[in-house]
Amino acid sequence: MRILVIDIGGTHIKMLVSGHKKLVKIPSGPKMTPAKMVAAVRAGTGDWKYDAVSIGYPGSVVHGHPIVEPYHLGRGWVGFDFNKAFNRPVKIINDAAMQALGSYQGGRMLFLGLGTGLGSALIVDNVLEPMELAHLPYKNGRSYEDYVGLAGLERHGKKKWRHEVKEVVQQLKTALQADYVVLGGGNAKLLKKLPPGTRLGSNANAFQGGYRLWTKLYSGSTHKRFVH
Repeated sequence: MRILVIDIGGTHIKMLVSGHKKLVKIPSGPKMTPAKMVAAVRAGTGDWKYDAVSIGYPGSVVHGHPIVEPYHLGRGWVGFDFNKAFNRPVKIINDAAMQALGSYQGGRMLFLGLGTGLGSALIVDNVLEPMELAHLPYKNGRSYEDYVGLAGLERHGKKKWRHEVKEVVQQLKTALQADYVVLGGGNAKLLKKLPPGTRLGSNANAFQGGYRLWTKLYSGSTHKRFVH
């Protein structure tokens, strides 16, 4: 089975199909609706052949469907019929969860995506649970995302931001009893020294996660179990 994986971001949409090495990027932004996304993907993938589609969505996804509109894109994502639009079976998952799925190497893994916001997912013994840790209260009336997301980086500067990342990672790793933490997202590369018990992820892992969604060992049930 050939899988087209689409990783949707606030500034770019990235696409890769299994069997290909060339990644395609197209601009997104506040005017990008799902219908425009589908049209752009079709134009950008040209003569690529694929049997199914995986989508990493920048927002909450429940039972394979977006339940909130994305912050940095156009409207109309909730309730959109992606299967009909692509004329192929489509699986949708939160973008952080998709990268987590591709990063997993067994045990209890916490994934934290350091980007515009704070993406998060937990995998425990091959069971994936997307999480929404970003907006939990952290300190001084602000959330985790307020400190380690882009707003925190711009407000405090790199040195203070790196300290907050270390503190947040330690807190969440301890609270969730994770064996290790994978730090992904575009701002993870700004860390000079990784906090204990962590390793860097890679944006390429999102595509591996998209492929894994369709393996026989992965189910789309409430408890999303797969074997690495």
